[in-house]
Amino acid sequence: MSSSFDPDAVEAVAFDSYGTLVDVSGIADALEPHLEEADPALVATIWRQRSLAYAMVGNAIGEYDSFYAMNRHALRFALETVGVDLEEAEREAVLSTYHELPVFDDVRDGIERVRDLGYDCYVVSNGNEAMLESLVDHGDLKNLLVDTISADEVEQFKPESELYRHAADRIGAPVGSIAFVGAGWWDVPGAMNAGMQGVWINRQDTLWGPYDVEPDLTIETIHDFAAELEKA
Repeated sequence: MSSSFDPDAVEAVAFDSYGTLVDVSGIADALEPHLEEADPALVATIWRQRSLAYAMVGNAIGEYDSFYAMNRHALRFALETVGVDLEEAEREAVLSTYHELPVFDDVRDGIERVRDLGYDCYVVSNGNEAMLESLVDHGDLKNLLVDTISADEVEQFKPESELYRHAADRIGAPVGSIAFVGAGWWDVPGAMNAGMQGVWINRQDTLWGPYDVEPDLTIETIHDFAAELEKA
C-alpha cells in the first residue's frame, strides 16, 4: 500500500459507483436464465467493456446519451457478439438489473467510518440520475452520502476532466482537496488528471494501466482508506 497519499490535504471524499460501491458482476446472474450456451460471465464482461467504450467515444466526438442508454446499446452488442437473440422486453428486464446491484461488503461500514472521521462523502458517477437514485435506495446509502453527482449534469463522461471538476464545484472544495476512490483503472487516472488525489480500490485484482503516474494510494477495501485518513 505504498503511496504518495496526503491525508492532511483531504477535505471531502468522492466515490465512484459501479464496480466501486456496487458489484457489477451481478449482471451475470441476470443474464444466466436467458443464455443456453453462452457464458454469462463472458457476456457480462463484453457488455461492461462495450458500454465504457461507447461512453469514451461519445466524449471524443461530442455526443452524449445517458449511461443507461449506453448500457442498453452495449447489451445488445454483447448478445449479438455471442449469437443470442433476445426480445426487447427480455433485454430491458436484464438491463434493469443496474437498479438492483448489490453493494460490496465493506461499503456501508467503510463509508460510515470515513464519515465519522468528519469527511463529507459523495458519489461521482457516469450513471444517470435515475440510476444513482436507485443505487442509493437499494444500497441503503442515503444516510451516508451528502449527494450524488451524475454525468447528466455536464453531459460528458469520466475520465474526461469536466465531471471531476464539476464535482469539486458542487462539493464546494478545491479539486486538490478531494480524495477520489474508484475501482476503474481508467477512472482514477482521470480524477488525478483533473487534480484530485487518486485512491484505487483494486476490487478485481487487476493491473494498473501503462501510465506514467501511479495511484496516490492503492487499497483493497474502504476500511484501508479510512485507516489512512485516521493518520491525518
